Amino acid sequence: MIKTAVVILNWNGKKFLEEFLPTLIKNTRDQETEIVIADNNSKDGSIDFLNNNYPNLRKILFDQNYGFTGGYNRALEQIKAKYFVLLNSDIEVTPNWLTPLVEILDSDDSIAACQPKIKAFNQKDHFEYAGAAGGYIDKYGYPFCRGRILDVIEKDVDQYNEQQDIFWATGACLIIRADLYKKLGGLDNDFFAHMEEIDMCWRLKNQGYRIIYNPISTVYHVGGGTLPNNSPFKLYLNFRNNLFLLYKNLPVGKLYPAMFSRMILDGASALVFLVKFSFSSFYAVLKAHVSFYKSLRKLRSKRKKLLHEKVVNHHKEIYPRSIVIDYFLRKKRQFSTLDFKN
Repeated sequence: MIKTAVVILNWNGKKFLEEFLPTLIKNTRDQETEIVIADNNSKDGSIDFLNNNYPNLRKILFDQNYGFTGGYNRALEQIKAKYFVLLNSDIEVTPNWLTPLVEILDSDDSIAACQPKIKAFNQKDHFEYAGAAGGYIDKYGYPFCRGRILDVIEKDVDQYNEQQDIFWATGACLIIRADLYKKLGGLDNDFFAHMEEIDMCWRLKNQGYRIIYNPISTVYHVGGGTLPNNSPFKLYLNFRNNLFLLYKNLPVGKLYPAMFSRMILDGASALVFLVKFSFSSFYAVLKAHVSFYKSLRKLRSKRKKLLHEKVVNHHKEIYPRSIVIDYFLRKKRQFSTLDFKN
């Protein structure tokens, strides 16, 4: 069994493989590490490119697009390693990027997962939207990061250069213990894509494990490689999966107040889309809520199981206020301005 498997889940990402795979191979020269490409039935010539240029690289091929969750779950079932690294195809790694992440997990069995510093490939002195310097959520489930609150992204001026416990690590570049990944049942397949890593990290933290940000390692992320940021389908997944996330993982006393508030906030978002004549976005929010209600029976079953396994109810990394209200009304646009005290 190898120690670390770096697994890229590809779907029509040939251009990213052409650009970033050489750097990954160059900067991941370790006999204890294997690079694996899992492919969600790409139609852009990705497999021909890999076969012609990297014939010795391990490939796992699927018969259809199983999404981020299903693709990774199916791929990691076939890989034996101590640690799994989930790595987006649109990431440029740096020299010695992997060693500090592995060393974090080696150092403490209570640490389940870790992420590096994520910076923007196209603006390399700034953090990147999907991960930045570690993920958090507010009391209503809205995700944000150190270095990124809503759409405001901070410049990296070494303000987040200390190792830190975080609430979630980005699936763009995430190292996790393989035994815990499998014990959890992997990513929740019902999410398909988006926020599935937040759900997994929340489940880990509810069982008493830690999630860590390690700034010694840095990678650069293009972002939006699979679904563009203005995609109605992406908006649908984000709204729906956020409701899934809350319903599954919130403690008993906080579930219904948070869900009620989210219904109001989501309704307000839908109205804003309607006023702006963004009918596809309005429909995406509506469709997300319909899908949530249709999934309630399955979600109740999952929640019951997770409540039985839970050992921790309170997490200091959950922001006790509304990040939306703080952003728009209190003008808090940087992580350092937030007050995590109850």
